[in-house]
Amino acid sequence: MSKFASIDIGSNTLLLLITDDASGTLMPIVDECDFGRLGQGLAHSKRLHPDAVARSLEVVRRYRAIMDVHSLDGVACVGTQALREATNRDAFVGPAEEILGCPIEIIAGEREAQLVATAVITDFPKQCQGELLCVDVGGASTEFIRIRGGELVSVVSLPIGAVRLSETFLLSDPPTADETKNLYEAISAQLATLDLPSSAQLVGSAGTATSMASIALALAEYDPKQIHGYEMSRESVRSVAKNLLVSTVADKMQLVGLAPKRADVIAGGVAIYDQVV
Repeated sequence: MSKFASIDIGSNTLLLLITDDASGTLMPIVDECDFGRLGQGLAHSKRLHPDAVARSLEVVRRYRAIMDVHSLDGVACVGTQALREATNRDAFVGPAEEILGCPIEIIAGEREAQLVATAVITDFPKQCQGELLCVDVGGASTEFIRIRGGELVSVVSLPIGAVRLSETFLLSDPPTADETKNLYEAISAQLATLDLPSSAQLVGSAGTATSMASIALALAEYDPKQIHGYEMSRESVRSVAKNLLVSTVADKMQLVGLAPKRADVIAGGVAIYDQVV
C-alpha cells in the first residue's frame, strides 16, 4: 500500500490531494481546496502581496498538519502562474518549503498544460479520439490544450485568468456595461493569437469550470461525482456568464453552487469560457 500527496499552489487556490492505492486503484482519501489568492494585485505590481503570502502560508500549515496524520510515501508540490511571475516569489517559496519539508517545483505554463492533457486523455479516452479542446482557466493564466486522435497536438498558456481579469476590468459592483465590453475585448485579443479549432468538443478543468457546472446544477454542496463529466450547452455557459456579470458580489456570495470565496473573481473566469464557446 502506498500513499502519495500532491499540492497545487495556484494564483487563487491551493489544492491538496492525498491518494491511496490499497484497493489496487489510485483512490483519493483527502481532497482539499483553500483560497490563498497569491495572484492578488500581481497584474499591476508583479509582486506577491504580503496579505496573500500570509494567507497562503496559513493554508500550507494546515495542509502540513493534514499530511502529518497520514504515513506518506511521497509528496509532489507545484506552483503555477503567480510563482512564475512574481519578482518576490521567495517571500513565499522559502517559508512554504520549510513548512512542507519538500521542494516546490515552479512549472512552466506549457508543462502545466501537459499535465492537464494527461489527465484529460486518461479520463476521457472516447472523447479524445476526435477533436478536443481543453481549457484550464486559473487565477492568472489559462492553458489551451488541443487533442486529436488521443494524441496531444498543441499546448499554449496565456496570461489571462479569473483573478487577473476581474481585478483589471471589473472594478464596479456590479460591473458596468463598459467594463464588461472591455473585458471581452481583452479576452478576444488574447484568443486571436491562438489557432483554435472551429468545431471541437470543449473540456473545462479547474475551479472556474467546476463552479459553472455547480451553479448550473444548483448544488447546495459541492459534489465531484455530479460535476465530473457534466455537459453544458453553449447557451447554458452564456446564461451563467450573463448572470454573474450583472450581479453584485453580495448576490454572488448567496448564489447556490458557488463557493463564496470565488464570488469577487468568478465572472472574469467564466467570461473566458463564454468567449471561447
